[in-house]
Amino acid sequence: MKPFKQMTILGVGLIGASLAQACAQRKLVARIVGFGRNADNLKKAEKLNIIDAGSTDMKTAVAGSDLVVLCTPVGSLVERVREMIPFLQDGCIITDTGSVKGTLVQEIDALITDRIHYVGAHPIAGGEQSGMDASSPDLLTGAKCIITPTANTQAQALERITAFWDAVGMHTLAMNPEEHDTIFGALSHLPHIVAYALMNTVAEVKTEHHNGILPMSGNGLKDITRIASSDPVMWRDICLYNKRPVVKLINQFQESLENIKILIEQDQAVALQETFANANLNRGKLVENNK
Repeated sequence: MKPFKQMTILGVGLIGASLAQACAQRKLVARIVGFGRNADNLKKAEKLNIIDAGSTDMKTAVAGSDLVVLCTPVGSLVERVREMIPFLQDGCIITDTGSVKGTLVQEIDALITDRIHYVGAHPIAGGEQSGMDASSPDLLTGAKCIITPTANTQAQALERITAFWDAVGMHTLAMNPEEHDTIFGALSHLPHIVAYALMNTVAEVKTEHHNGILPMSGNGLKDITRIASSDPVMWRDICLYNKRPVVKLINQFQESLENIKILIEQDQAVALQETFANANLNRGKLVENNK
């Protein structure tokens, strides 16, 4: 892959900082600039050699960059693109790390001019921890990265961004933006919503002698609700931007839960066991596919 001269990362958090370290380690860019609203965070990133320079001023941050990577919460991405466009050099390519693609890609595509390019991307990496302190140059290595081109995507830009994410160490896969949102609504967004709801439900349980029961929990609850520790702002934006698929999936999950409730109410032991056995089987496939 031909290295980029300068990359600007908007949002030097978990993904942004990890990407910066991976690019520096693999020599994919000559210079890395960070943009953010928190000057102290940018200074820390400079001190740790995660970025070469940082700025809270958009014009300064993107000046001279031939690659811009959007790593801020999805709710702010469109506004950030609108803000930076007047300051981008001709031929600059924008990509992103957003977990939602359909509406987001459409809105960014509408802002793109003939002199700059945009290729949507979603690296499937990270976890419940957030922020630069949790970053690692190996976070993205071996993980999947979904590329979401549209009819407006310039072929050369698509080829270069695909090569870029490949060079970072990821396995790239092209996908329609709307199909992406349905798939990852099920694989990622719904599980996070369930974890948040489950954690709140259990936390509100009280008995005659115990005003809160969480101190009595074993590791099972901690394991199943691990992702409820994820950044609330990020997941608020993801849910609102992916509203239609998420609401449809919540309805589907509620039907599944209601069916289990009925089986319990009616003492249908055999059917209940079969339902749980089917879940065991499906989780086995999940584990096998993610080895």
